[in-house]
Amino acid sequence: MGIFSSFNINSSGLTAQRYRMDIISQNLANANTTRADGSPYRRKVVVFEEKNSQTPFSRVLNKATDRYSGTGVKVSSVQEDNWTDMIEVYDPSHPDADENGYVTYPNVNVVTEMTNLIDANRAYEANATAFNASKSMAMKGLEMGGQ
Repeated sequence: MGIFSSFNINSSGLTAQRYRMDIISQNLANANTTRADGSPYRRKVVVFEEKNSQTPFSRVLNKATDRYSGTGVKVSSVQEDNWTDMIEVYDPSHPDADENGYVTYPNVNVVTEMTNLIDANRAYEANATAFNASKSMAMKGLEMGGQ
């Protein structure tokens, strides 16, 4: 793997985690939105996949003689969270309350979103650190070559 490959891998990680933080921020901003296109806001989740992978991970892992074939990460999709239940709160005075007085709030848990935000931030920092380490190695190589 060349030095420029590591730059590409780290920059794809930086971009993916920044996008993930944007989606988490959108979820937090809409945590109390009871009317988004006629229904409550649904939490969104970012799905990553290996970028430009031609073979499944297990095949790559099992071939000890193969060179590294992945070239980073990419966002494959942003999905709505349909597996978590919406939050029902009794508030008959709310304009979006149903006939029984319950309001359906988004399935956004602020604690979960903040935990995911910290995780994305740490992953972003790790990619930035790895990028800077690669950059330092490249600079050291240039310095050695110039002597």
